[in-house]
Amino acid sequence: MAGTAGTPGTPRVLRAMNDRAALDLLLEHGPLSRTRIGKLTGLSKPTASQLLARLEAAGLVLATGTSEGRPGPNAQLYSVNPAAAHAAGLDVNPARIRAAVADVTGRTVGEYELPTPGRRSAQSVVRQVTDALDGAVKAAGLARDDLHRVVVGTPGAFDPNTGRLRYASHLPGWHSPALLDDLAAALPMPVEYENDVNLVAIAEQRLGAARGHGDFVLLWNEEGLGAALVLGGRLHRGWTGGAGEVGFLPVPGTPLVRQVTKANSGGYQELAGAQALPRIARELGIEDLPTGSHSEVAAELVGRAADHGSGPHRELLRTYATRLATGLASLVSVLDPELVVLSGTVLTAGGEVLRTLVQAELEELAAARPRLVVGDVREHPVLRGALESALATTRDEVFDTSR
Repeated sequence: MAGTAGTPGTPRVLRAMNDRAALDLLLEHGPLSRTRIGKLTGLSKPTASQLLARLEAAGLVLATGTSEGRPGPNAQLYSVNPAAAHAAGLDVNPARIRAAVADVTGRTVGEYELPTPGRRSAQSVVRQVTDALDGAVKAAGLARDDLHRVVVGTPGAFDPNTGRLRYASHLPGWHSPALLDDLAAALPMPVEYENDVNLVAIAEQRLGAARGHGDFVLLWNEEGLGAALVLGGRLHRGWTGGAGEVGFLPVPGTPLVRQVTKANSGGYQELAGAQALPRIARELGIEDLPTGSHSEVAAELVGRAADHGSGPHRELLRTYATRLATGLASLVSVLDPELVVLSGTVLTAGGEVLRTLVQAELEELAAARPRLVVGDVREHPVLRGALESALATTRDEVFDTSR
């Protein structure tokens, strides 16, 4: 087990491994009796009793009532102590910061959303991050020092070689080379930063459509078009953190976009990004276009098209599916993934109708034929992925009883 001290095979290490196995079972199944834990772990009743006593003394499990409805005396049930640790996640975009706090079981206990319109400096970013985090902490009835870890999701990625945010020129105030140091000075707990689409992939891998899959691509379409690449069960981030920035991918069907970082766009973004849907609709003679942000307009158009099933709306969906498959074909040809997950409001609005069209087009354009699915994590997927990421590391640390 990662982080376990001592020599493999020693009683101390074996106890710690059994402790972690029991804690994971309690997280997965909920309250369990000593007998049930013994059966699931293969431990004897005396050993299971010692294990539970040890975890209860460490504040990691609680006695939470007794079993009912079975012959014989009711058995004591145990569950993970929710107060053993808390972690937080933040979802940052140009318009707002959404924050949430979860206890160690994964239950969200506090949420807060802070609007962040207009221009920002690095100093205002630090203040906004701490304000958003404090709002979620207060909603949870906690203090900032109660948090074990925070994971922040942003567009783009912080270059591990320079510490500067790349691929997200539309996120004002986040590009100062001193920003990460300033945030570290303002926050007392460990803070990690991750690309927002990568966090969606973590959410789908742990909770959604990609559970049990070690190799998959997640294609995301909201205000921007991006992808997350999971290979051998692990995120592939690339040398500068830019793996998956597929919006910059040159593709057939659009003029070459040069100086893509200054334009904050590229061929695939122009071909299949949210801003392309109104153009397609107008070319097909569709009137009464919705209003709102690019993603809101695109999602509404795709949803209408999926519901209509014929005429220009159906043609809009077919055209959009071809454009999506054009970029996906390049990813599939290089990565040969087992699965492709379609996520983000623009893609999920099309549901199974759009998925079927993209699948058929992709089979014509790529030699490999991965299975396409629509993502399951629909409510705040970036934030959910941030919480799952923070909780995974928190549990590794808090549940390690070998120290």
